[in-house]
Amino acid sequence: MEEKLPMWTSAVFLLTFLLGCASPGAGAENSPLKVCLISGSNEYRSDVSLSEFQSYLETHFNVQCTLLKAQGRLNRRGEYGELPGLEALDDSDVALFFSRRITIQGEQLEKIKKYCGAGRPIVAVRTASHGFQNWLEFDRVVLGGNYQGHYGETKSPATYSPAVAQSHPLLEGVGVIQSLYTLYKNDPVAEDTQVLMTGSTVDGTQPAAWTRLHNGGRVFYTSIGGLEDFKNPSFMRLLVNALFWTARREVEPK
Repeated sequence: MEEKLPMWTSAVFLLTFLLGCASPGAGAENSPLKVCLISGSNEYRSDVSLSEFQSYLETHFNVQCTLLKAQGRLNRRGEYGELPGLEALDDSDVALFFSRRITIQGEQLEKIKKYCGAGRPIVAVRTASHGFQNWLEFDRVVLGGNYQGHYGETKSPATYSPAVAQSHPLLEGVGVIQSLYTLYKNDPVAEDTQVLMTGSTVDGTQPAAWTRLHNGGRVFYTSIGGLEDFKNPSFMRLLVNALFWTARREVEPK
């Protein structure tokens, strides 16, 4: 006669089987998205914008931020020269750059180059296209951009509109954005970019947000990003989408 296993033995076997079938990273998707926010655009008060953005992210999404602020005496053009704490990039899932011509060099600049060269996820905002005075190639080589200054001040706002007919996860929940800040001249951008939004004023139309791959890593750039833009729900949603998308994760609200 066949011997029956005790009920508790069967339960243990089933539990062991289910645990064995789980992927090694099961539960890892619930870990916070680690975002390194790099601030260094004195002209646009990025310290204020990114501090408020950090609070918004950590309050509403499964995100943990580290905010690095450029420091040192401002030079005659109002640019910083030091960016301490860059070792935080090592443990980050994605980096957001919002600097303007900061003059870091040596080990600090090499840490930025190492992060980008490794194909790590990148989100870059407005002046990041000329964010590092000693590495202006960041715009062309990493972002795929072509920054050539900007149009002059106008009384009419710049209007930023989605530029692709097909759906893209970066544009989910993003509508038309109007901004009082100048429109950047970026045309033409690299051939391997996908332009997601264009900006228009009375002076012309320019690519204003795009994606590309750099060394296998996802990159997103937008020329939008004035202080008041960070109060616009569509712009905030665009950046949130970009952080998760470049990190190859779905947006995770709390």
